Amino acid sequence: MRLFLDANVIFSAAHSAGGRAQELVALARAGHCSLHTSGHALDEARRNLERKSREFEARLAASLEQVTLLAEAPVQLLDWARGAGLPAQDAAVLAAAVHSGAELLVTGDARDFGPLFGKVLRGVRVVTLAEALARVLKAASA
Repeated sequence: MRLFLDANVIFSAAHSAGGRAQELVALARAGHCSLHTSGHALDEARRNLERKSREFEARLAASLEQVTLLAEAPVQLLDWARGAGLPAQDAAVLAAAVHSGAELLVTGDARDFGPLFGKVLRGVRVVTLAEALARVLKAASA
């Protein structure tokens, strides 16, 4: 299962040695899913980590060993994503997820992505971290 991670999921994995984001990284390490993100999302996660976290570098590096960094989406997809009612920053994440061919866009941003939770947009389902974990675990046990 191919998952695209929003900045807040990367932040969570680097901020704490435990929790759902780390569980998702462990599932990727075990070969149950593949994790992807964009430079845009990674840069946002790093900025927030530098402001709000301490001693995150080792956890971020370990998490990123399981994450493939992908190219940004073309302008046409970005324009389409802006039409979904998202702020420019989040439209870039949705566009990159679609461009990557991800099955799931995993985000904790309920404020901006909340209205899209559970919806499939150009083949990508927008889900919470908890939903992503449940889906990967179900697929792993099948």
